[in-house]
Amino acid sequence: EQGLQLLELGGSVEEDCIRIARCFEATRQRCCRLEQDGRRAREQLARVEAERAALEVKLKHARNQVEVEMKKRHRAEAELEKQERKLQLVFELLMREPWGNEVLSREQFSVLSTLAGRRLGPTLAPGKRSSAVDESCQSLLSHSDISYDRTEDDV
Repeated sequence: EQGLQLLELGGSVEEDCIRIARCFEATRQRCCRLEQDGRRAREQLARVEAERAALEVKLKHARNQVEVEMKKRHRAEAELEKQERKLQLVFELLMREPWGNEVLSREQFSVLSTLAGRRLGPTLAPGKRSSAVDESCQSLLSHSDISYDRTEDDV
């Protein structure tokens, strides 16, 4: 009787071993897929990090270019203000001197008056910026506002 029971158990043990072997095979295949996924993820991470590094270099160059252009603009604005002050002084001299009316024709005098009213008046205010460039988004482009916080990498 015990021998028969062992033979009967032997049949189910064999099936259990086959089931266990199939489970091990499925687990091995899953591990292989996960290993391949991990390899692909590491490769993608390397590509993205290389791209990020290239973009950081471009950002640095762009920041430097913005700084250079802003310096050029400030120099040009200072020169413009200087030239406008000179023009205003010449205009005032022509308008105030009695000989200015003799030298200038009525038409020239009218043109200078019109120019003085439109061009010279509002732009001679100290610190007045050129209206040709809108700086309302300067804080968005300021290199001091653009940063890459490496503390987020730790997360």
